[in-house]
Amino acid sequence: MTGLILAAVVVAWVARYVLKKYPPQPVLFVGGLAMMTMALIMGTGEILPAKDSTGSIWVDLIQFISLTFSSRAAKLGMIIMIIGGFSKYMDAIGASTALVRIAVKPLQKIGQPYLVLALTSVLGNFLAMFISSASGFGLLLMVTMYPVLVKLGVSRLAAAAVIATTAAPGWGPAGADNIYAAELAGMDIVPYFMQYQVPVGLCTVAALAIGHYFVQRWFDAKQPDEYAGTDVSVSINEEGAKGLEDKHVPGLYALLPTIPLVLVLVCGLVNLGIKMDISLATLLSLVITMIVEFLRHHDGLRLFKNVQAFWDGMGAQMALVVTLVVAAETFSKGLLALGAIDTLINGAQDAGFGGIGMMFVFVGIIIAATLVTGSGNATFFAFAPLAPQVAQLSGIPAVLLLMPMNFVSNLARSLSPISAVMIVVSGAAGLSPIELAKRTFLPVVLATIVNIAISLILFY
Repeated sequence: MTGLILAAVVVAWVARYVLKKYPPQPVLFVGGLAMMTMALIMGTGEILPAKDSTGSIWVDLIQFISLTFSSRAAKLGMIIMIIGGFSKYMDAIGASTALVRIAVKPLQKIGQPYLVLALTSVLGNFLAMFISSASGFGLLLMVTMYPVLVKLGVSRLAAAAVIATTAAPGWGPAGADNIYAAELAGMDIVPYFMQYQVPVGLCTVAALAIGHYFVQRWFDAKQPDEYAGTDVSVSINEEGAKGLEDKHVPGLYALLPTIPLVLVLVCGLVNLGIKMDISLATLLSLVITMIVEFLRHHDGLRLFKNVQAFWDGMGAQMALVVTLVVAAETFSKGLLALGAIDTLINGAQDAGFGGIGMMFVFVGIIIAATLVTGSGNATFFAFAPLAPQVAQLSGIPAVLLLMPMNFVSNLARSLSPISAVMIVVSGAAGLSPIELAKRTFLPVVLATIVNIAISLILFY
């Protein structure tokens, strides 16, 4: 019990400083090292097995971080960096913008405002698979779809609420958190996505769209917006405007961001005699895109300058995501070393919770932490490494614990008024993020309930 109390104090300290906008990586590193130090003093757990030990239990604290960097950067980290680099390259050449602009055109011709609203939710949740930044995608939709929705007659809050949740499920083989979840579940990202995320994700997307259809229509009838049915503009800062600059690319470019997923699915579903993982598919897509760019411009210097965005994107993923994974595993190791997780599991079992009860406990922790910090990824990466051991001790498959945690960390992000996507969308529309959170609340809660229910029905 002492370990659990100490862990709770450290978790509260971590949450406090992340909420105060301290960078999450150093906060998690300090929290994890503090808990591991207390564990060594109390004698509650070891840091490294004898074969990996440096010979000093105190130096082993840093050795744990070193070994974790080595293992994560070599495989998982490289996958995340390659995909992140490709996404950045797609932005640089205008392919991401072309994909969104072409995809939303058919919706602009439908005359039913709340049907268009619901379809925007569905379409957005599919397009989000190909655009890594939720806030960047939200900003792009604010320019392309937000004026259309308001002109059709929905309120500004309704339109912004749908756009703020277009990346809410966070599914897809390119997401860093999804790749990490698959790794922890002991499988490749492709079967994790196809066999587990797709059936649950489809139901989640449908629930979110249906929720928006009825909730936003009810709110709009109760709270009419004087701007509904008029032409509205969005307020984009200089940095955001630069990222949304129309590069006037051919319509064919809209297909380029989808190539990695298409390659993986085709080689996975059709026996072509080719083993295709997401890293190989992404690198092949990079080569294909470079060939297309050269054939279009016939300019080698321009081609090589643009491809620099790929390397920059890889570096950004290393700095932001891979370091976050290692920091989160250090934090999780501290929780395990203190015996906090064993105490929590034993207490839950004594209370009659069982494996499914533990799933609800961890989902609740993820939601609460995401609401407080505004970051779904930081929260998921912090607690996900605990899932395999908790699942084993609780007698449930690891994927059944990981997948709801994976989904709700993204869904809860659209409930937090301090998350990046909520701030960006509300700022562009000139609205309060608190008011926007009130509009996203019921659709996201419905989607979360459906997500967990479908997960249990299909995989328990």
